[in-house]
Amino acid sequence: MNDVPFPEPITLKFQSTGERKVASSWEAIECMRQQWPQWARGRSWRTAYRTCRDALDGWRTGRDARKAFTRAARKAGLLAAGRKPS
Repeated sequence: MNDVPFPEPITLKFQSTGERKVASSWEAIECMRQQWPQWARGRSWRTAYRTCRDALDGWRTGRDARKAFTRAARKAGLLAAGRKPS
């Protein structure tokens, strides 16, 4: 299983740990498992997690994974202010 890079990194902001840059599907999965708030682990979190796993397995692209991860981060209010998520 190979890591799948995002076309462009995403910067998140966590209250407890500050900013974190996520640049690949594997990093996104780590972030979702270790730092994501429990209250924000709903449907968009699950979709992003599954899409990132699928990217690692060769079923989806890094672009697909980034898009799903960005959507989940936006819904959870974790995108760093002033950053362009695309």
